[in-house]
Amino acid sequence: MRFGHFDDTAREYVITTPHTPYPWINYLGSERFFSLLSHQAGGYSFYRDAKMRRLTRYRYNNIPADAGGRYLYVHDEGDVWTPSWLPVKADLDHFETRHGLGYSRITGERGGLRVSTLFFVPLGEDAEVQKVTVTNTSDAPKTVTLFSFVEFCLWNAQDDQTNYQRNLSIGEVEVEQDGPHGSAIYHKTEYRERRDHYAVFGVSTRADGFDTDRDTFVGPYNGLGEAAVPRSGVSADSVASGWYPIGSHSVKVTLAPDESRELVYVLGYLENPQDAKWADDAHQVVNKERAHALLGRFATPAQADDAFEALRTYWTDLLSTYSVRSGDEKLDRMVNIWNQYQCMVTFNMSRSASFFETGIGRGMGFRDSNQDLLGFVHLIPERARERILDIAATQFPDGSAYHQYQPLTKRGNNDIGSGFNDDPLWLIAGTAAYIKESGDFSILDEQVPFDNDESLAEPLFEHLTRSFRFTVDHLGPHGLPLIGRADWNDCLNLNCFSSEPGESFQTTENQAGGVAESVFIAAQFVLYGAEYAELAERRGLTDVAAEARAAVEAMREAILAHGWDGDWFLRAYDFYGNKIGTDEHDEGKIWIEPQGFAVMAGVGVGSGPDDTDAPAVRALDSVGEMLGTPHGMVLQYPAYTTYKIELGEVSTYPPGYKENGGIFCHNNPWVIIGETVLGRGDRAFDYYKRITPAYREDISDVHRLEPYVYAQMIAGKQAPRAGEAKNSWLTGTAAWNFVAVSQHLLGVRPGYDGLVVDPQIGPEVPTFTVTRVARGATYEISVTNSGARGARGRLVVDGAAVEGNVVPYAPAGSTVRVEVTL
Repeated sequence: MRFGHFDDTAREYVITTPHTPYPWINYLGSERFFSLLSHQAGGYSFYRDAKMRRLTRYRYNNIPADAGGRYLYVHDEGDVWTPSWLPVKADLDHFETRHGLGYSRITGERGGLRVSTLFFVPLGEDAEVQKVTVTNTSDAPKTVTLFSFVEFCLWNAQDDQTNYQRNLSIGEVEVEQDGPHGSAIYHKTEYRERRDHYAVFGVSTRADGFDTDRDTFVGPYNGLGEAAVPRSGVSADSVASGWYPIGSHSVKVTLAPDESRELVYVLGYLENPQDAKWADDAHQVVNKERAHALLGRFATPAQADDAFEALRTYWTDLLSTYSVRSGDEKLDRMVNIWNQYQCMVTFNMSRSASFFETGIGRGMGFRDSNQDLLGFVHLIPERARERILDIAATQFPDGSAYHQYQPLTKRGNNDIGSGFNDDPLWLIAGTAAYIKESGDFSILDEQVPFDNDESLAEPLFEHLTRSFRFTVDHLGPHGLPLIGRADWNDCLNLNCFSSEPGESFQTTENQAGGVAESVFIAAQFVLYGAEYAELAERRGLTDVAAEARAAVEAMREAILAHGWDGDWFLRAYDFYGNKIGTDEHDEGKIWIEPQGFAVMAGVGVGSGPDDTDAPAVRALDSVGEMLGTPHGMVLQYPAYTTYKIELGEVSTYPPGYKENGGIFCHNNPWVIIGETVLGRGDRAFDYYKRITPAYREDISDVHRLEPYVYAQMIAGKQAPRAGEAKNSWLTGTAAWNFVAVSQHLLGVRPGYDGLVVDPQIGPEVPTFTVTRVARGATYEISVTNSGARGARGRLVVDGAAVEGNVVPYAPAGSTVRVEVTL
């Protein structure tokens, strides 16, 4: 069952009913100002940090699920409705939401009136623009009144939801009916004291009325669907004083048949220097100079149109960096549009703000942000460079790391835990990916503080050395890395032993003296330790490189000697030195993470895809047999049916959900890449299609979440609701699946000295062409693919056959044509 369709030409997903199984959202903004917007106009806006600079309020875990947004009410001779359907829920003659790249357009029609709102965040602006077009589709003149609505958050989103004894007394606004560019409402709560920032909500005409007090606008005991002011047809001109400040403008519109009128609403964030906060000596009136300038840049529909076209051009240019033409429309739309778009969103948001993450509990993840770089770095390498330096500055001198840091302050925090021993190695992964993409080895010489203490600053390469050494210096009795609080799987808490209800597994004190080891970190060390050695070699540090390679080989041997269970790789050793992920147990026999990552790292690969004695082949065969489902591969099998205190949070979930036998999509690409390493592109592509949203669109009633972006989790085969997704948008699946499809299935990936061209996608895609821009040159790579297992491409570069699979980087501005035959 579908609830819309893809429009690939427009690069949009078109939702044709408000009644999707769950709110389907989009993200506006890619720089400093961001908005979350559902297909029903729900969501909120913030500046840089969803916790500390929240402009508008949203209510999570509410009834209905999508409660709070930016709404436009229509009063048409007593008939009150909203073109977004919510919150009024009046039946619409026509409904459509088009989610595009950094914008959405919501259109509703009722009673001969069509109202369409284009929402976007213009490039370089700290504001959301809403361009409204009202059209009379009837054969008689119409006079209607539009009532806009936003509800202001009192800046700190967590405090806003908890500290009512203070917050219900501090709301302050200013109203400017006759501003230079229309009417405007200013949210200046706490501006009189320590804040230097305020919000503005303006409309590009003189409004007929306004409201800034929520209780007045909504009415006693009403919900937003019964809001009193829109039903009355006249604004109350209320001024908030304490309680709940909102922004609402009423605009009366008279239209002849087929006539349209356009209005521009702007929701913006402004900051004033301390010495220029006020427009009066009494320090009562906000200095609105910057707000007036902002509103002036969008005072006409033509200005909004120009900004929108600039945004579309921006995305066209970005997406030209990597594209494919394959004849498989689902593959093409995911690679060319939606996967890369989601990578931009995850780069900006990490895991902090979605319709499942409230924006107050998590900042930017050390591990998460480094992985997100992998799918983003080709789009805007300079922003990836900045992010790497920000992340590294939160690292501790011993090489370990804060698990999270706040985007506004760029400082680490331990509010949701620390001591995840895989964190350090991800910094090597992100840095290596950036250097391969950009060729910028100078980043390794950048002076970067530890723990944001400038007196501890060292070159970035020293940070990578500390990351590498942290693992080497924290090995257990089998020569495998100690797991610490956890590794990539936050819920595998082998040193926690929590028995208190509600106690956080991520922050409770770990028991000392354990020897819990991680086979996953061991495989990670083999892969990224080799990258560290390569970087050391290229810096002329041959002794360091040799020592690092020796440590990597020792780890490879330790995995094969102590991390192998006979048909798959073990997951870990617990606090007492007992195996986890072994056929000796009835539950949790096999875990996905070490299987995928070990084969990615080349551990136990053997002589090829038919070498059934090779550990890598046996491990991935076991994955297919035991972990595979039509909806993707589950994290482990069988799932745990009782709480196991020695394992921690992983066993607290019901079987088939999240980390307990759920399809945790983030790690499926590791198996996909592993299959390409073995030369089994057919299996790799099959696994890719199982979790990729465009291939799941026809079962949207089962999947429930957006059919254009990846979800973190899909319920596993032991769950009552197998195939149902949760936690869409903000997942490392976005970056890793783009790496899997672009660099391994389609097989075009940057190396240090050239593009590596090594496609492995199986016979379903017999021909395809990849266009890849790298270091300023354009590579047109045409592939003729037999799909035969184990076959590797033979390359002809600009008419000349070459040995191997590396196409040397060409000068910027040049075009290189590559023909590949498998």
